[in-house]
Amino acid sequence: MERVMIVGPCGAGKSTLAHDLAQRLDLPLFHMDQLNWRSGWIESEAGELRAAVEAVAAGPRWLIDGTYGGTMAPRVERADAIVYLDFPILLCAWRVLRRVAIWRGRPRPDMPKGCPERFDAAFMLYVLRWNNGPRPRLEARLDGHEHKVIRLKNPRALRRWLGTLPDTKGAGPRLAPNA
Repeated sequence: MERVMIVGPCGAGKSTLAHDLAQRLDLPLFHMDQLNWRSGWIESEAGELRAAVEAVAAGPRWLIDGTYGGTMAPRVERADAIVYLDFPILLCAWRVLRRVAIWRGRPRPDMPKGCPERFDAAFMLYVLRWNNGPRPRLEARLDGHEHKVIRLKNPRALRRWLGTLPDTKGAGPRLAPNA
């Protein structure tokens, strides 16, 4: 695997997996949130984000985490593997709440400086409505690329899959046992 995407609902653990998998496979890591957001939670212009994603996707080796439907086409086309964390939404919502509690007022490692974690009711509603809007849109964008998709339905399936991968850096998986 030389070009890997990680997609799925918010709170599924995409960024955590991305960090571990990039280290394990010795791939350069790009977080969509870092490409999109500027300090103060200012969103990039759509054209600017698309150009940044296209530049990364054109590279020979990468791991990109984040769904961001409007920028999926260049990533999907070039990816050799698409890891889809298709975890239960209540688990994801719980993880989002836990993330807010742990990081509140501070930026997470996968976010740019100046974007502190905060509770946002509209964002939480987006997470809870994942199955009725974002999921079908994501799956439509993956149509025709099923041969690249590694769909993992729960954290146990993720741990089993990680156990099948070679560890080019000798680090082994660092995911929490209940991740």
